[in-house]
Amino acid sequence: MNEKETRLQATYDTLHAMPEVGFAEHRTSAWLAERIEAAGFSVTTGVGGTGVVAVLKGTEPGPVVALRADMDALEHVVNGETVRVHSCGHDAHCSMVLTVAEELAKTGIRRGTLKILFQPAEEKLFGATRMIEAGAIDDVDIILGIHLRPIQEAKTGQATPALYHGSSYIMEATITGQTAHGARPHLGINAIDGAAAAVQAVNAIHINPVIPFTCKVTKLAAGGATLNQIPDKAVMALDLRAQQNDAMKLLLAKAENAIKAGAATVGATAEAKVTGGVPGAEYHPEIIELAREAIRAVLGEAGLLAPIVTPGGEDFHNFVQAKPSLKAGYIGLGCDLTPGLHDPAMKFDRSALINGVAILTYMVEKLLK
Repeated sequence: MNEKETRLQATYDTLHAMPEVGFAEHRTSAWLAERIEAAGFSVTTGVGGTGVVAVLKGTEPGPVVALRADMDALEHVVNGETVRVHSCGHDAHCSMVLTVAEELAKTGIRRGTLKILFQPAEEKLFGATRMIEAGAIDDVDIILGIHLRPIQEAKTGQATPALYHGSSYIMEATITGQTAHGARPHLGINAIDGAAAAVQAVNAIHINPVIPFTCKVTKLAAGGATLNQIPDKAVMALDLRAQQNDAMKLLLAKAENAIKAGAATVGATAEAKVTGGVPGAEYHPEIIELAREAIRAVLGEAGLLAPIVTPGGEDFHNFVQAKPSLKAGYIGLGCDLTPGLHDPAMKFDRSALINGVAILTYMVEKLLK
């Protein structure tokens, strides 16, 4: 390995050994801030909580290009013990972006500005929103992201120029009936009956079948310690996914209506609200084409995959929703990753990281050199 690859792998080793969950990435952000400041960037810490923003300016006017890397790890229960693990590759993303930044700082950029965003709490799905609120993308024109992919999608030596995450939201609802003694059910309204009717109504939802979507109940709880009492409360949760943002808006409206209408069939009432989620991917054609060019240059035609569609969510897409003028792009990097993302035993071919560095470097140089 050359010096750059050795440094890249050492960076990964360091970050992998200090997994921290969302908004608690104190050691991670401090370490990244120190490294990138030493490379010659001006650095701001504590952005949106534990985020880091680093800036390198060119000598001529030009666009502001941001590279974003997520920092947080996940918690898992392994052998009965709760442990923190970088099981989604965020340590790899930070390693690649930091290496790109260090290499570009050595040669400098001719025009515009390179902005590095080390983002907290992607797994909580609102780390990007916190950085947006802190002004991190106010001056950004183009934003790029990258993510390791499972072996089923992309192998080492392959990459996709556009990873299309779907829109993903959680809706929670409370069904309210009327309590009564089990011997006198006619005096009550059973919230379980209302919830059951709501579930059936949710399962009957349809939108345009050309657009991939799912809408399913993932939690249902009602009743209490007194088993001869008609329960007056039931709570439920839905996981909703759609590949297009307009489709998600329709799906959310239909789900809320289904819950309320289903509960009403037995005389119950319902309140439903969205409690979390992320929009789907919206990329700029120019950036997708630049990504194709970069992948061809680094991996050859055989390494260039078609765009990949995944029902998984990513809070990266909040950037474009907050600032529609952004030109966004997002690389999916093959690395023989098994058995899968979010598995505590996740592993991948670390040699693939240099491919990600080369692809991102090519894109930034084309935009800023």
